[in-house]
Amino acid sequence: MIPRPPSAVPGGPPPWRPRRGITLASVTAAVARHRPLGGPQEVADGEASAVLVALFEEEGEARVVLTRRSATLRTHRGQVSFPGGRIDPGEDAVAAALREALEEVALDPAAVQPVGFLDPTVTYAAGIPILPVVATLGTRPALVPNPAEVARAFDVGLATLAAAFREERWTVGEGEDHPVYFFEVATETVWGATARMLVELLDLVLNG
Repeated sequence: MIPRPPSAVPGGPPPWRPRRGITLASVTAAVARHRPLGGPQEVADGEASAVLVALFEEEGEARVVLTRRSATLRTHRGQVSFPGGRIDPGEDAVAAALREALEEVALDPAAVQPVGFLDPTVTYAAGIPILPVVATLGTRPALVPNPAEVARAFDVGLATLAAAFREERWTVGEGEDHPVYFFEVATETVWGATARMLVELLDLVLNG
């Protein structure tokens, strides 16, 4: 369930011009130019999580791997997310993201090539820092969801995501209104921290 407040109103248009043919090369070049705020080590040193933004190319189009979390999980049940989870002691963000992707969808770490990071973000509900690790895959992965954690694993083209963007403005309590992003794709609604990370990735590629 999306906790939409009664005051929610439609937001603005996409902050980019949708286009066809977002290639994997254009994505990796944009991510390589990006210098994430704070840097990965600052986030990994404390209580934090890492997610894997895994991308591959098919028919000239970059596609990103997403999951829908199991309805039996304690937090964020049923929400669309990237593979990922808590950074364990002694791990860095890349190691944590690869381990979690292996546990959640059987993604072989040897098939994953990390290329950079997006800015750290936080979950609004729990305030836990999340470090997005961007990586490429040589081909379409054969994903096997772990039913204890993942109800569905799927992928979406970045151009499809860019065209499906929708914004709402939410006001919670006495605070100022703020944007909340949504993507309606592949019969799923992507919102929350995952949508914010996708917005940053698309902005880097389409406006960078």
